[in-house]
Amino acid sequence: MNQIKYISFFFFIILWQGLAIAINSSVFPTVIDILSNMFHHLVNGELLHHLYITLYRVFIAFVICMIIGITFGILMGVYSKVNDMLDFLLIVGLNLPALVTIIICYIWFGLSDFSALLAVIINKVPIIVVNIREGARAIEQKYFDLAIVYNIPKNEVIKKIYLPQLYPYIMATTRLSLSLIWKIVLFVELLGRSDGIGFQISMFFQFFDIKSILSYSFAFIFVVLLIESLILKPLDNRIKRWK
Repeated sequence: MNQIKYISFFFFIILWQGLAIAINSSVFPTVIDILSNMFHHLVNGELLHHLYITLYRVFIAFVICMIIGITFGILMGVYSKVNDMLDFLLIVGLNLPALVTIIICYIWFGLSDFSALLAVIINKVPIIVVNIREGARAIEQKYFDLAIVYNIPKNEVIKKIYLPQLYPYIMATTRLSLSLIWKIVLFVELLGRSDGIGFQISMFFQFFDIKSILSYSFAFIFVVLLIESLILKPLDNRIKRWK
């Protein structure tokens, strides 16, 4: 599997390099040009600084979104009354455009990190709630009936029956949320912050600096790939060992 991943990665690099050489345009730089530009920003220290700022915002928003989303997702999936009470708000949240949320938060609370994070949380929590709710609804009731027959303690039921069935939904939601949150964080930074990768990309856009735009974008994508390889994938494999 790892060899296939490496093959697809090198195929992407070769394809990009070949297209860049064939097109021969300043708006489609080669891989070498992008890496050279990325090294330049790394040496100057700008890339690492803005990458850290964006990662910090993504981490804070991600943790808060997951806590709120998993909590309300389980409650809505288990208790029909809670679902009926919150379903309207959930539908509104799912259909509220991110741009509107960001602008409203900036107008109401000012151009601050609090407004930026609040906009991300409001926009992404509903997606997490929906996924976790469906996972809670899909849990097999027969296992709980069996636990009642054998008088298994509640903490063991939660640990060994409830959570293992919910794990796949949590992991899928984690990956989905991480990919969506970092994108919306860039959008938030572009519209109303004075630092971060999103802000830098907006500056580079004004000067049509495509090399720097791609350098900053690929740098963050590389970090996300590291998170997937070093944290999420091993965690997923460890959780699946119960099977």
